[in-house]
Amino acid sequence: MSTLPALKQSGIRWLWLAVLVFVIDIGTKLLVMDTMGYGWPNRIEVLPFFNLLYVHNYGAAFSFLSDASGWQRWLFTAIALGVTALLMVWMRRTPASQRMVNAAYALIIGGALGNLFDRLYHGFVVDFLDFYIGQHHWPAFNIADSAICVGAGLIILEGLLAGKTKTKASQ
Repeated sequence: MSTLPALKQSGIRWLWLAVLVFVIDIGTKLLVMDTMGYGWPNRIEVLPFFNLLYVHNYGAAFSFLSDASGWQRWLFTAIALGVTALLMVWMRRTPASQRMVNAAYALIIGGALGNLFDRLYHGFVVDFLDFYIGQHHWPAFNIADSAICVGAGLIILEGLLAGKTKTKASQ
């Protein structure tokens, strides 16, 4: 008999969240591309610490490898596909009742696929969220990047909470 939860009771049920992240991410990027001019002169000042700023990112987080000759597009594509596959295997093995970890996996999958779509369709990732303090700007990012970061944070939090539960149980 298999020790895997039935498909209906597995974390796969949480893939709706990945689809939601993907749709919101792609929708906001298309909106930005259709309504904003490219680059700094066309930024929209929203708050004293936040702009909307349409830029292209040919690299990864914080524009890592953005100035490489193009091979990085395929490296980041392979990483996105590999991470998505691995997280889906983990979701299949995780009961749906483990909400935090399944939501985390789904957020990361949705974000990875949103940026993957950009890389394959445009050849770059569309970024548009620009936070800053004074003259110091955080690298621009998007909804997919936000979902990936929140998902990673939830995995860390879940690990910390699980560690505390194990420590209390052993006392």
